[in-house]
Amino acid sequence: MAASEVVRIAPGPRTGLWRVRDNRLVGAARIGPAHDPVEVRIAPKTPIDRLFFLLGYAHKQRGWRQEDVDAGEHPDLLPALAYAFARAAERALRQGVLLGYRETEEALTVVRGRIRETDQIRRRHGQIVPVEVRYDDYTVDIPENRLLLSATYRLLRLPGIPAGTRRLLRHLLVRLDGVERIVPGRALPQWTPTRLNARYHTALGLAELVLRGASYELDDGRTLRVDGLLLEMWRVFEDFLTVALSDALRPYGGRSEMQDRRHHLDHDRNVPLRPDLVYYDAGGEPVAVVDAKYKIEGRPGEHEADLYQMLAYCTVMGLRSGHLVYAAGDAESWVHRIVGTGGVRIVEAVVDVSLPPDALLAQVADLARQIAVDTERAGVTA
Repeated sequence: MAASEVVRIAPGPRTGLWRVRDNRLVGAARIGPAHDPVEVRIAPKTPIDRLFFLLGYAHKQRGWRQEDVDAGEHPDLLPALAYAFARAAERALRQGVLLGYRETEEALTVVRGRIRETDQIRRRHGQIVPVEVRYDDYTVDIPENRLLLSATYRLLRLPGIPAGTRRLLRHLLVRLDGVERIVPGRALPQWTPTRLNARYHTALGLAELVLRGASYELDDGRTLRVDGLLLEMWRVFEDFLTVALSDALRPYGGRSEMQDRRHHLDHDRNVPLRPDLVYYDAGGEPVAVVDAKYKIEGRPGEHEADLYQMLAYCTVMGLRSGHLVYAAGDAESWVHRIVGTGGVRIVEAVVDVSLPPDALLAQVADLARQIAVDTERAGVTA
């Protein structure tokens, strides 16, 4: 279990006892050899409905409407996610399976679509048939349906899915007959939100969550296997905060760049910096930087590495202030005035993810207001 890094294990109060703690993951997994796995379930500290709000808000740009996500009465993540996906997919397919055009290349005995002349000459020089052609096929086997089918199969093989939800999932397999599954390990197919696939949006957002969750299988030479669906809570918090804070900063002008990768610590650009959010003024100059931390903010300066990281961001970008935002802790912000920097301030703030959505977004709005005030105080107009 320790080698899987799904959980952290430390010696217990006496010999033979061990303390098992989460490793900032939630969900369920089977760990160990296939013939005798250990099943691990990690429940989130945040209530399921609040967790789904965080996920839904961060994915709203993909059309996921959080109000359409019904997690039922399940207190644990995996059963709730499976049920929510099954219900959303059932609603999406209620009007029939979506069809679309898919470009196909193959060799046929008759001409269909366009002849691929280069392939025909290279592969079948001097032959009349078969003919290498490319054509558009109107089919159910499109990216949207592949995502739904593959997420359904994945959930059916995971531990802890209730029987009622399994029946809903098996019914989806019947509805999606003729669709191919995504090959495990390959990149997920791309889809574009449109008016035609609007009824699929919520189900597709949940399907991508299922397929992109920190779930894996591995063999490290000792037949260790991990098979499950786990969400990285630090990433959930980071995604929510950057999207919500970008929204809250919009009324102040300027623009926000999430996961900005254009800055480097050194002149040779060998050491990239990875701030979660950089706020730029109307002229394109950085005026604020924010990093999300899914950990409890305790006494001021407790997380020294975070402060050093933020100081590097401020130094490279020439900023007078930076903001570290924690998922829990003292509600009051702490301000560190850094020695020898000419007045650089690092603010440690908290947004409480256990709050109801309106109260949580109000905290994010207060944070945006504080960032805007800090930029004005530094003599910068966004």
